[in-house]
Amino acid sequence: MSGVHSVSISGELLLDMHALNNEAAEGNQQITRMVHIVDREGKLHVVNAVSGDMLKHIQAAHFQALAEARGLPLCAGCRVFDANRINLDANLINELPTDNNAAGLDRVIRHCALDDAEGILVTAGKRSLARKSTVEFGWLVGLPEGTRTESYFHVKYDPRSRGEGSGDETGANVGQNIFYRPASSGVYAAVCTVEVSRVGWNDLSRQYAVPDEERTKRARAVLESVSYTFVRPTGAQRNTQNPHILDFRGVVAVSKGPVPAPTVSPLGSSQERPFQDQVAEVAKQLNRTWPGGISVHRFESLAEFTRVMTDLVEAL
Repeated sequence: MSGVHSVSISGELLLDMHALNNEAAEGNQQITRMVHIVDREGKLHVVNAVSGDMLKHIQAAHFQALAEARGLPLCAGCRVFDANRINLDANLINELPTDNNAAGLDRVIRHCALDDAEGILVTAGKRSLARKSTVEFGWLVGLPEGTRTESYFHVKYDPRSRGEGSGDETGANVGQNIFYRPASSGVYAAVCTVEVSRVGWNDLSRQYAVPDEERTKRARAVLESVSYTFVRPTGAQRNTQNPHILDFRGVVAVSKGPVPAPTVSPLGSSQERPFQDQVAEVAKQLNRTWPGGISVHRFESLAEFTRVMTDLVEAL
């Protein structure tokens, strides 16, 4: 490993006509996810948002694909990308010690790269063995002045209905249906942190459970999967509302010591105080007590972001 401790991303992602994270349906109306936020002046806004759970799911799916392609170990649940993950792996669960959580966590980390990277709570066999994730996502939150959500009319046409509705009382959904789908467009604030140094690290024994070569392979896959999350964000309604990704601009901070890589949300950005400058200034001040501990890499496009992340992967 190259000594990278943590990596943080602060960025503005420009998405058009997406429905990545709807939350409910009322009758024939799909409801998109909206959140309340407070700006720097203390004013309340209601904006469209994509939950951190959705972003984490996207990233984990990319990691699982990389792990399979590169022969990284996966438990029975993670091989089929089941939400229960290692809890489905009966052979491993039966072998976990009941009187030594540190030894049990060692077994979990060695057995599955995805549970190591993404975190897991092992509850099978009446256990409560926790593994904290190495990747943390905030909500993808629309900037109040630059994000809009609208609802659009759709119809499933059935020529047999002759304008009389579905005429179907069986629940088979074979008739004509009218429904409304939301779509959102705008500039979204993104924040993410990757604790690279914790890949393969047992928080209970305070030792690494896998050798350095294996750690490097896993850490590279983690950083690549985070990059892929912004290159191709999966989610709801992508069969007909695949997001238009127009731009991604921001800053990647890299820590090479115990000092944390800082994040500053674009939600607090202004012309006088751009969030990129704030991250750079925080890094400058932190470097006063830990010289060279943090490097800051700006990007003005999705291509530049991908280059920065790929450079980090290659340097590990």
